[in-house]
Amino acid sequence: MTKISRNVNDIVLKLASGAFRDTNLELFGVKTPKIKELISVELPVVEASESRADFIFLLEDDSYLHFEFETGYNVSSLIKAAIYNLRLYERDGRQVRSVIIYTADVKTRPKGLNIGSLEYSPDMIMMADYDGDAVYRDLDAKIKGGQELADIDILNLIFLPLMRHSIDRKELTEKSIELAQTITDERKRSISLAATYSFATKYLDAANLRKLKEVIRKMTLIEMVVEDVMVERMYENMVETAKKFLSLGVGTEIVAKGTGLDEFAVRELKEELLVGSH
Repeated sequence: MTKISRNVNDIVLKLASGAFRDTNLELFGVKTPKIKELISVELPVVEASESRADFIFLLEDDSYLHFEFETGYNVSSLIKAAIYNLRLYERDGRQVRSVIIYTADVKTRPKGLNIGSLEYSPDMIMMADYDGDAVYRDLDAKIKGGQELADIDILNLIFLPLMRHSIDRKELTEKSIELAQTITDERKRSISLAATYSFATKYLDAANLRKLKEVIRKMTLIEMVVEDVMVERMYENMVETAKKFLSLGVGTEIVAKGTGLDEFAVRELKEELLVGSH
């Protein structure tokens, strides 16, 4: 068994991985052997940025499933994912299957990467193909009707905020959390909450994550694993990074995009710096 880290985020990820154990992604058109467990894998960094995949699962055939989330398409992300796969294979000698989940922001299925002698062809799951409004109505009816949720329902609930929908993704994430809180099965409720929150860290900015945490903080289990320090430290780090860039004269729009803070917050930080310099 993989040892569970004391790090809060690792605990959340470990709990979230229960949604995938003994399942595959056939629901989303990707056929793989069943998932055995989540693997904690950190490879030596070769760049200034951290090199860590979103999820690495060990499959029943002892190969790896490399699981990534993307809210947009760009070639550099494919290159980084391909490099990660190569380094993972170099280190462990296991076959690596790569799956990229593109949120509904990406409307057209991207192409893989072909540089001549090497080709990177990940499976791609396009959330734009799934009607989040219909999925929500179906799940809401099942839970209110007291029906037991199957594995496919749990996966649909977790992926719901990534799907095509008519309301803001932040609002839909909150609705998913609220819906998950009403699940009577304790294990399924815990897994759904942890996985939904964990995935939200991939597509919500720090400010909205702080708000989302308020929605779930009353749940006893989530209070244990999603401690204040998790989001607070993330937010504080973004603020400190923003301040450094602003002090170097970088524009507020660029700083906002680079840190994940909204422009209004960045402008306020800039004003604070200007006041403090006088």
